[in-house]
Amino acid sequence: MNVPTIPMLNRLTKVHKYSAAGVAAAGAGVLAITGVSGTAGTAVAAQQVADWTPASSAQQQSIAGQASTQAATAKKKAVAEAAAAKKKAAAVAAAKKKHEAAVAAAAKRKAQAAVASRSQVRKAITKAPARAVVSGTPQQIASSMMSSSQFQCFSHIVTRESGWNPSATNASSGAYGLVQALPGTKMASAGSDWRTNPATQIKWGLSYMNGRYGSPCGAWSFWQAHNWY
Repeated sequence: MNVPTIPMLNRLTKVHKYSAAGVAAAGAGVLAITGVSGTAGTAVAAQQVADWTPASSAQQQSIAGQASTQAATAKKKAVAEAAAAKKKAAAVAAAKKKHEAAVAAAAKRKAQAAVASRSQVRKAITKAPARAVVSGTPQQIASSMMSSSQFQCFSHIVTRESGWNPSATNASSGAYGLVQALPGTKMASAGSDWRTNPATQIKWGLSYMNGRYGSPCGAWSFWQAHNWY
């Protein structure tokens, strides 16, 4: 026998729903309306009462407690993950900053070393003229005025510019002498005999290369890239 849900159960008062008397009254109402009696009637009444009887206060508190615990656990996990992400970001930023500082320091050291090297070259070249001679071939004179390594670079330039001829003149530009000064009168700053004295021409050419390129080798590097200096 199918027993329909009793609409009147929904109209029971709050007191009935939450008390033993309410449960008994609800059961009696079911029996009265359906006409089912005895064990079967009692079972039907009990089933329908169970279907709408709310959870006990203890059960409600247990459910609420579980929900609160889960929320607290989720919040704790979120806080921990946020802290870990922040810590990782800080570590990455610190590593990047340290790397940039190391690169900058290395570049600074390299620049300082380059300056020191150029300074040493200039000092060595500046001291060389004291050993200069005014006799011999132009090559011998030039060799006595600078280090062997700088002389090699100087020689490469002079060979291509004038073929070591102190009187070489460029018909097009008017450049003159071993180092092809343009105009040739510039070499007068090294001596009034600039037209005929290889030593004077070499002295001026060496000063020019040191002043503009740092050394004869610096001038030679530029010459190789541009075919002039």
